[in-house]
Amino acid sequence: MAEPSETASSWWRRLHIDPFTIALLCTVGLASVLPVEGRGARVMDVITDVAIAVLFFMHGAKLSREDIVSGASNVRLHLVILAFTFVAFPAVGMASQPLLRGHLTPDLLLGVLFLCALPSTVQSSIAFTSMAGGNVSAAVCAASLSSLLGVFFTPAIMGMLAGTSGAMADPTEAVLKICLQLLVPFLGGHLLRPWVGAWVDRHRALLKVTDRGTILLVVYTAFSAAMHDGLWSNTPTPALLGVAAIAVVLLAVVLVLTTFVARRLGFVREDEITIVFCGSKKTLATGIPMAKIMFAGGSLGAIVLPIMVYHQIQLIVCAMLAARYARGAELAGGAP
Repeated sequence: MAEPSETASSWWRRLHIDPFTIALLCTVGLASVLPVEGRGARVMDVITDVAIAVLFFMHGAKLSREDIVSGASNVRLHLVILAFTFVAFPAVGMASQPLLRGHLTPDLLLGVLFLCALPSTVQSSIAFTSMAGGNVSAAVCAASLSSLLGVFFTPAIMGMLAGTSGAMADPTEAVLKICLQLLVPFLGGHLLRPWVGAWVDRHRALLKVTDRGTILLVVYTAFSAAMHDGLWSNTPTPALLGVAAIAVVLLAVVLVLTTFVARRLGFVREDEITIVFCGSKKTLATGIPMAKIMFAGGSLGAIVLPIMVYHQIQLIVCAMLAARYARGAELAGGAP
């Protein structure tokens, strides 16, 4: 008979709850009961801006030229992934606006549209592709390319989907600000990789801490500001439940479509896996800093809520899907 601690541990693992999600929930709770305000809020804004710049500098230093060259050759695969990320997702968001408008608050609706316009995530796309036995070098290139193009595409797509609603910055102004705060540090880190790359490679755990710590900082400041705007009192419970339902349906639709299209176009299994995981993901790590720039005058807490919900759902579902792909590869290879 299993020990109680072992049973509890295995039960916890089966839930597939990401510890970072718990940290996010705790951060939202802290901002709800102890929001930063006044001069402290202005100081926190400066700290988060610096942390974001450092984060993207380290991401640029981590990406090697070899990974770029190795993964860039499969142009057809990258075009399919980019089409899902920047065409299919926004098209679904645009088509669903009339239906969602009657069930979500204006800020939550803006957040769903922003979710649809975001680039793919990098870390989890590569991790799940590797776990499932996909084309890892192509995933590295596709996810990185998506993040870089998102600097220009996301503000432009949001301009088409939402105009200037929700105090969104002018798309051209947003692109310039995002380039200054995200792209310039990223390119600086990549250009300095010959000198700092080895140190970054040795301290990948530090990058993970910086990555998640920066997100928590931005979430805390965003929800602190949202508390002053009456986020929870102005957001009905059905609307919050609606965001979760929308995230589930959106992910399910895209996972089915990416699998169908990859097989219909005749991609090999490894490339299919890359398309499924890179084409269905949306980035929290880049999305929240982008939102901070693009919606400086809006209710940022409500706007980033849909991407936070989608982030956790995609981790749970894609972890199970990657394990299924891996089991299929073992059976195909004759493993017991």
